[in-house]
Amino acid sequence: MDDKNDIVIVLRGITKYFPNTIANDHIDLELRRGEVLALLGENGAGKTTLMNILYGMYQPDEGEILIDGKPVKIHSPHNAMEYGIGMIHQHFTLIPVHSVVENVILGIRPRRGERLRIEEEAKKIQQLGERYGLEVNPYALVGQLPVGVQQRVEILKALYRNARVLIMDEPTAVLTPQETDKLFQFIRDFRNRGNSVIFITHKLNEVMEIADRITVLRDGRVVGNILRAEASEKKLAHLMVGRDLLVITKKEATEFGPTVLEVKGLEVLGKRGTKAVDDLSFTVRKGEIFGIAGVSGNGQEELAEALCGLRAVSKGQIILSGKELTNKDALSVIQNGVGYIPADRQKEGLITDMSVAENLILKSYFDPSFVTYGWLNQRRIQSTAQQLVNDFAIKTPSLATKVKALSGGNQQKVVVAREMVIGTELLVAVQPTRGLDVGATEYVHSVLIREREQGRAILLISTELSEVMSLSDRIGVMYKGKLLKVIPSQEATVEEIGLLMAGVVEEDDG
Repeated sequence: MDDKNDIVIVLRGITKYFPNTIANDHIDLELRRGEVLALLGENGAGKTTLMNILYGMYQPDEGEILIDGKPVKIHSPHNAMEYGIGMIHQHFTLIPVHSVVENVILGIRPRRGERLRIEEEAKKIQQLGERYGLEVNPYALVGQLPVGVQQRVEILKALYRNARVLIMDEPTAVLTPQETDKLFQFIRDFRNRGNSVIFITHKLNEVMEIADRITVLRDGRVVGNILRAEASEKKLAHLMVGRDLLVITKKEATEFGPTVLEVKGLEVLGKRGTKAVDDLSFTVRKGEIFGIAGVSGNGQEELAEALCGLRAVSKGQIILSGKELTNKDALSVIQNGVGYIPADRQKEGLITDMSVAENLILKSYFDPSFVTYGWLNQRRIQSTAQQLVNDFAIKTPSLATKVKALSGGNQQKVVVAREMVIGTELLVAVQPTRGLDVGATEYVHSVLIREREQGRAILLISTELSEVMSLSDRIGVMYKGKLLKVIPSQEATVEEIGLLMAGVVEEDDG
């Protein structure tokens, strides 16, 4: 295995500076022929920056890259492709209004005197898809394809350009469990043909399933390089965050309190005027986490916005502790005790140019305890904010620090702290750990469990199936705006929920 001929890529002393930070600090890394190398680390550890350097999107400030033993300069992604390196980005780089074949051949320069013939290229793409189990209609419009199939198109783009090294950045983030299985099948097949894969992720279970070798980054440095046979999830988590993680266990509730939220036959229109939420009914009880699973884009965020007074309801009812909340404005919803952790903390959850203290009381400025004779009571605001910073372990230089200066995990803690105070009746948590590393994720999960055990009603909406299954008491699966089925968590299986996420409803026997 250590034969020098087996080493395809060497990164030596790679260093990259950004203002006020070292993203990559003298990183050494080797990739061998016919292996899957997992690049593991918390957000901000430097994984994507390092791979963007290998793919020619950034230039290193120090260090060198060797391909097949020879030093090279990779000036651009086009240049990287010439060396046989392809990258599948977390956010796809496809043009929705073009067909699959048009997307795949985009940017290809035919040889002098030759022309690219769409029919011939479509046939090549079809054959490539069949060879690797990535079948897709070459003439389909990309914008009309499900996200899992769009990802296949991204992979086919790289294979069409003869990639022998594939960099995959968080490739399972938008996939159902069944689509993830198919992706892993492709990765194994690609590797078995003598090619190599660098798999960027923060999901420990995926690393243990797909990797041959694991390189762990922390704060821009390599802190571990181990074979999968020598690794465990616990050991990898310790390397990533520098400490052991808490094991969060949820006590089984013997009984729940009264119904807090009742949603009846809800219909909500999306941005294009089509039904985003279609005849939806469910309840959430006191002391319960009701989880909604589903692939992103199936009406989950529109549902949350309707519940929180941010989107109009065209049909149906929202009842909170016996009070009608249908089509009430956001302020009324807040005053009725509904907290809302939105999917995008920076766009919807925070005003990043305002201070930590200001963001913590952003939804309570009208509270009489914060106002004296029409003026904001700064002393009261500061003491309340300090209490929340302490209670929720928010790491900030001061209460006056602008929120944009905090790490993603601490920004999320600001949102969670504020919404926990507001959500005395109900907390609506949408993707509460999106983009967070394992340490911050562990913290948010522990807060949700603690609040549930103290009797709070929580609606958890997440595309992370492991999150929904480990935290929820009951799980509903949304597909194309409908709630296909509600399952008690102790009866739920990954297989059944995965099929429901893809719209497959199994008929009950009899």
